[in-house]
Amino acid sequence: MASQKTIKIRVKRYIPEKAEEPFYSEYDVPYSEDMVVLDALNYIKDNLDGSLSFRWSCRMGVCGSCSANVDGKPKLTCSSFLKESKGDSILVEPLSHFRTIKDLVVEIDVFVKKLKSIKPWIIRNEEKPIADGEYLQTPEQRDLIKQTSMCINCMLCYEACPVFDMDNDFIGPAAAAISYRSVMDSRDDGAKERLDILTSKHGVWDCTYIGECSVVCPKAVDPALAIQKLKAMGGISIIKSLLPKKK
Repeated sequence: MASQKTIKIRVKRYIPEKAEEPFYSEYDVPYSEDMVVLDALNYIKDNLDGSLSFRWSCRMGVCGSCSANVDGKPKLTCSSFLKESKGDSILVEPLSHFRTIKDLVVEIDVFVKKLKSIKPWIIRNEEKPIADGEYLQTPEQRDLIKQTSMCINCMLCYEACPVFDMDNDFIGPAAAAISYRSVMDSRDDGAKERLDILTSKHGVWDCTYIGECSVVCPKAVDPALAIQKLKAMGGISIIKSLLPKKK
């Protein structure tokens, strides 16, 4: 019988308790066309090197936790097929715009703080009694927020963003897109509060509209477009604040 076809997986490793500097490890993994990079990483973990560390949960492109750089491009490892590789090996590296904790696992606190800062929940001036039922939306109102509601917080857009690379204080694509979703939500009363945050220092004005955040988004959220719309809304809000108040 012919031997099983294999593919070489080259992984950037970082084990702080063993070495100060990152290094690369190579593994020969059985190949099949239906395998994704995450399958290969799990094979390595289970059969070749139990010390390899990486994050994953759903394996279905929903949780966003398996993000990494695959052959130099920010991707979800659970939806990156081995057959997409143009060579006989695949390079897997951690997201470079975040501090590496170990191997492919990165520190996400800076991202979580950005999400918290824009208050990604429904803000109401007055809450109606629960007995009165839900806050209903029309299909048209729902359509306004559907696209940005698809964000899975995978952070690939932050990895692709040159502004965030230079300034980790920048609010960033995902947080801005989620803010836009909240601002446009018919059930929400926190638009001005969020726009004040988004148009302050390190907010949406820092975006240079390269657009790579939208290119790498696995859910077609288009954070670049959301940021430009927020800039327009913020500009209108600022102009209105400068106009004389009607008596």
